[in-house]
Amino acid sequence: MNPQSQPSLDATQLAPRPTTMADTGLSESLLLDLVAKHIFTSGVLTKEQMVAKIGVTGGILQALLDTAKKLGWVENRQTTADGQMRYALSLAGEIHAKQAFARNGYLGLAPIPLKQYIPVCKLQSSRANPITYEMLAQGLKALVLPKELLYKIGPAMNSSRPVLIYGPPGTGKSYLCRHLNLTIGDDVLIPYALAIGNEIIQVFDPELHHSVKDERKLNPLDLAKGHDPRWIRCHRPLRITGGELTSEMLEVQFDTHSRTYMAPLQLKANNGILLLDDLGRQRISAKQLFNRWIIPMEERRDFLSLQSGEHFEIPFELILLFSTNLDPKELVDEAFLRRLGYKIHFDALDQDLYRQIWFQVCQDLGLSCSEEVFQYLLLEYHKRYERPLIPCYPRDLLGIMSDQIHFMRYEPVVTQSLIDSAWSIYFV
Repeated sequence: MNPQSQPSLDATQLAPRPTTMADTGLSESLLLDLVAKHIFTSGVLTKEQMVAKIGVTGGILQALLDTAKKLGWVENRQTTADGQMRYALSLAGEIHAKQAFARNGYLGLAPIPLKQYIPVCKLQSSRANPITYEMLAQGLKALVLPKELLYKIGPAMNSSRPVLIYGPPGTGKSYLCRHLNLTIGDDVLIPYALAIGNEIIQVFDPELHHSVKDERKLNPLDLAKGHDPRWIRCHRPLRITGGELTSEMLEVQFDTHSRTYMAPLQLKANNGILLLDDLGRQRISAKQLFNRWIIPMEERRDFLSLQSGEHFEIPFELILLFSTNLDPKELVDEAFLRRLGYKIHFDALDQDLYRQIWFQVCQDLGLSCSEEVFQYLLLEYHKRYERPLIPCYPRDLLGIMSDQIHFMRYEPVVTQSLIDSAWSIYFV
């Protein structure tokens, strides 16, 4: 089965487009602030431009503009060449926009209220469509892996418990984790921002959330068709963090200069995969990290707070992976290890799998190599120096040989002398 054959996301049913202000779940004052801030930033805007910037229907926007006019904030300006009315702020409107920015610097699509986010996030859980062996094998078909690893990784991804992947450096732990989202072929809806009362937290991150274009051509002023545009249709996110991880990154962050809130990494990774790579090398200790996430890991919910001290609960609906080169017992005690659920060990390969990787990399680099030369590598170097068959060695060694071939303008053929040279350069 191809991962892409999973049931496609019915975005319209999951997040129907609101047709009234009440449907948005937001207060009129919050939406009016957004209208004022967008017009203030742009100078003048048409109704169609505001619909695109705020993500509400034409009918809702018209109601907001009518209210803003009654308050004396918005004025009509001359129409565009195609007859569209343009809107600008009055002096009173500019004063209000500045006050709105002073309270909250957010400028973007209207947020999704937390009450609407929670059920959608839970419905989009990757565990709603369990991964099968065929799906995992198809998604990872470009990787050379022992079959027994697939039998361990697949059930772990279907579990609600976190997964620890450990083993010596270079055994493919991080490389495999970076490909796991290929096994989950469906799309999800990511809110551009969340509303916690009148505060707004930006969630959508273009570097993490890769949007999927909707090929249908819809009139932005249409009141009914399509899903709620405040949700962005994306591939399931894969968030990777390593030694740069700090405790602050696990909490809602407030920028005092821009007066905006940014979501913590686990909220951004919801409905996807979160990989904490190189566990034990972070500025925050493994014990501190696990203490912070005991409840999220066990109850699949997290508790966050705003600068004001207001606390709120969000789903912890993601596949959580830890990867480390260290002995797990050196990181945390036995009680914490039990909470991890799945512990999967990566090690050196057998000769057949190592051969597959070697000749696959040769093909990728446009090099030819005889079986005789490959056996020379195994006997004269791996066996003699008792070097295990680590998966990263073929690409690293052949990469050095490819560099030498291009520099010396040799034929693209792996030779014993090139192996001698590459080995002496690579290993200290």
